Amino acid sequence: MRSTIFGQFLLNPLNTGALCASSTFLSKEITKHIGIEKAKSIVELGSGTGAVTRHIVDSVHNNTAFFAVELNPDIYNAFKTRFPKVKVYNRCASELPEIVKGEGLGHGVDIIISGLPWASFSDKLQDSLLDAVMQSLRPGGVFTTFAYLQGTILPTGIKFKHRLRKHFSEVHKSRVVWANIPPAFVYRCRK
Repeated sequence: MRSTIFGQFLLNPLNTGALCASSTFLSKEITKHIGIEKAKSIVELGSGTGAVTRHIVDSVHNNTAFFAVELNPDIYNAFKTRFPKVKVYNRCASELPEIVKGEGLGHGVDIIISGLPWASFSDKLQDSLLDAVMQSLRPGGVFTTFAYLQGTILPTGIKFKHRLRKHFSEVHKSRVVWANIPPAFVYRCRK
């Protein structure tokens, strides 16, 4: 149970932020309309057990530099078992600029896909993580993440939406994906 999203949610709901893995419908929505097929470099933050990862792997070409970052050690180990060919770092997303540099992508990455539970994070942590994202994206790069519908009424969820508009030149919101537990939507942002 420790390697499941639900098990980790029960142990620490503020860090895991989800009852279960993203549905196929949400996973497809988060990878749509971001140019994933042409990207030369992609990072997935908060990869969990890989619900979105499989759509990334199915969409990228062989020359794409792709790696994931997952902080939770139990979920990290489950991810490595499920996706042995995907490079994954057991580190905090705030360390992304150092990881990107270590990967030889000092110019920045094309796409960052996030499964982090933003509405569960403090203002300070949201700022720190968004700063890391901005430092790691190339000019014109895309950042995409999802938010649960109920999180949009939480003060941290509302502030997160404003932070996105402050950091990015473009912010678009998808339709609601009702076939997810809980229902969610996707933010697509361009640096």
